Amino acid sequence: MTPIVLVVTGRVTRDAVPGLCAELEALLYGPDGAARAPGAGVDCDVGGVVRADLALVEAIARLGLVARRAGGRRLRLRNVPPELRSLLDLVGLADVVDLGYGTGRTQGAGPVTGRCRSGAPGPG
Repeated sequence: MTPIVLVVTGRVTRDAVPGLCAELEALLYGPDGAARAPGAGVDCDVGGVVRADLALVEAIARLGLVARRAGGRRLRLRNVPPELRSLLDLVGLADVVDLGYGTGRTQGAGPVTGRCRSGAPGPG
């Protein structure tokens, strides 16, 4: 089954976290509140994030809770930069989410269903 995918890019700030959670909820539930694709996995592509920090770790933890509340789904991360992997391991979240889930190019995967730019501009 094609996974539900949320793509996060830019710099994630603490102020952006509620919006990211709302975006994932919109992907998981229809307008009537019924779960969409109940058997589908939940993937979060973080390859476009420009800074791995504790705000991003908080966002991942909260997105993981949203996924679990949607029928016990587990959040799988795609394109995890090494510094984010280290942070997740340091705070004990490496066991809560699936890390290193491919490159975003899984065989048979459909189009990305959600794309969210986190509000803050990247460096440059």
